[in-house]
Amino acid sequence: MQSYEEADVAALFDLDGVLVDSEREYTRFWSHIDQVYPTGVKDFALVIKGTTLHEILGRYFPPEHHQDIVAALDEAERTMRYDIKPGVTELLQSLHNRNVPAVMVTSSNNEKMSHLWQQHPELKEYFTHIVTADMVHRSKPDPEGYLLGARLAGVPAARCAVFEDSAQGVLAGKNAGAFVMAVAGTLDADILRNDADMVVDTLLDFNIDRLINVLEIREI
Repeated sequence: MQSYEEADVAALFDLDGVLVDSEREYTRFWSHIDQVYPTGVKDFALVIKGTTLHEILGRYFPPEHHQDIVAALDEAERTMRYDIKPGVTELLQSLHNRNVPAVMVTSSNNEKMSHLWQQHPELKEYFTHIVTADMVHRSKPDPEGYLLGARLAGVPAARCAVFEDSAQGVLAGKNAGAFVMAVAGTLDADILRNDADMVVDTLLDFNIDRLINVLEIREI
């Protein structure tokens, strides 16, 4: 992983739907689980986006179903493809070239991350730190994960850009006091625009130097 000292700004990235194109597969998985173990929650697979597995199980399913759900998810993730989304590598390289630390903040657990690194070991090298579900106690929209990411980067949250694709993730970034870049795809841009500072269709769709300038003048 990269490391930087005394950075002025930082970038904090969600994983699924922002860095890798996996949200459709997770939507199919959780929709199937909701059919097998009905929760009664409308659009369940969308409602839980950005939520840790621990909280999903505790909030929506009785304990006797937890083991079967975890086993099904682990099996699904063993064969799931984590395709890097357009613009990701270019953006991460641009941040590295400008000495801007990047931190991954994901609701995924360590087991899921091991599957990701098997497919994309090079991705890990772009991040100074990686915050997983095993490192936090509260799911998005609670800002705990992004506040931890900012602290690990050594940058005030107000000087961080949070890259998110879910409504709960966008709110987590806002609740942390960060500048929130929403990436459309998982949700329509119009939905994300309500709480995000900026919405893009892909990570190719903005000027990185302009973003850094915006972050540098934000009040702490």
